Amino acid sequence: MLHFIQNLMDQFGYLVLGAALMLELLALPLPGEVLMTYTGLLVFQQKLNWALSILTAGTGASIGMTVSYGIGYKLGIPFFEKYGSRIHLGPDRLAATSRWFERYGNKVIIIAYFIPGIRHFTGYFSGITRLRVRTYRLYAYTGAFIWTGTFISLGKIVGPEWEQFHHSITKYLLLAGILAALLLMAFYLFRKYKIKLNDRIVYWLSKAVKKFSSLGPARFLITASFGLFLALFMLMVGLVQDFLANEFGDFDLVTSYVIHSQFDGNWKPWMNRFADLASSPVLLALTVLSLLWVLYKGRDRMLEGSFLLFVYIGGELWEERLRLYFHRMGPENIANTFPSEQTLITIVIFGFAAYLLIRHTGVAWVRTVSIIVVLACSFLVGLSHVYFNLQYPSDALAGYVFGGVWLSMNVLLLELFRIMNS
Repeated sequence: MLHFIQNLMDQFGYLVLGAALMLELLALPLPGEVLMTYTGLLVFQQKLNWALSILTAGTGASIGMTVSYGIGYKLGIPFFEKYGSRIHLGPDRLAATSRWFERYGNKVIIIAYFIPGIRHFTGYFSGITRLRVRTYRLYAYTGAFIWTGTFISLGKIVGPEWEQFHHSITKYLLLAGILAALLLMAFYLFRKYKIKLNDRIVYWLSKAVKKFSSLGPARFLITASFGLFLALFMLMVGLVQDFLANEFGDFDLVTSYVIHSQFDGNWKPWMNRFADLASSPVLLALTVLSLLWVLYKGRDRMLEGSFLLFVYIGGELWEERLRLYFHRMGPENIANTFPSEQTLITIVIFGFAAYLLIRHTGVAWVRTVSIIVVLACSFLVGLSHVYFNLQYPSDALAGYVFGGVWLSMNVLLLELFRIMNS
């Protein structure tokens, strides 16, 4: 089937691309991702135009989603009213599902494109649940072009290595789509059960902290940091298991290839600047500025100052012990690169500085910018070290996760100590 479609693509190009994606989103079992990455290869070979390929693919996918929505809209309600109770989706349940889909379904539509088996029925279910046409079109068409543009561009990037990498690309984007869907569902559940969840967490933590019942604004910080710590800790356990099972090979190979194919030698001066973000002078200067901010604005100066030093020194010891324990040989025979020392300490120091800034400022845009800066700087540090072949991409990823665990744990402990001392 795959070779047959490739032969058709070689002969008819855009026509096959648009038609195949339209049919796939009508729930036909066609290999959409492979077809799009192969289109990217043809773009690399200058047999097809990149922009026109995305336009054709996005249009075909949009038509498929429109037709499936129409079918669901016209035929769905009578069917479920008659037979829905047999599959536990009677009128009441269908009405509740419709309300949920009306409120959150638009976000699911975009994510669903990246999940095989889900995207094929999203259009039908959107029609069945009577999602508003304008809302559906906006998100369905936007998601179609994001989905097609992503795979075609990745196919263009890997170019001649398409045969080797397209399976890995599909696998990791599938995992990313599933993760995004899980995060969206977690967000929905948190929004719906926020009060109950906060009360339960507060009650649980009050067993260890007697004064916890006097919580005020700190409740959100404790809840958020506890949830983040728990999520990152589970992710850390998964990374350790993958490391011990040598599961990072494909990820490192694909990611390294993409980075080196997109950033040539002209990027070297910029990459040097990005790497400097994790240098000792920068991190020390940021720590001193954070300490001055605590002295100026902090309510618990001694406590926050002590934690700031503990986070910095403890973070250094944490990453050193981890690297010695895993003892991984990185690129160019560099010893002990897992997890990345630079990404770990960057996300710890930049993250804790941002936390202190956010904790003592009421300006919304400052909080938003602080989070963006932390994420951007951490990403650029990891990018630079992969670019210079100093670390594997999995080293940088592990640094983010291990650093996030240390950071969230200390934020949680600081807020708990703050309550105990109040």
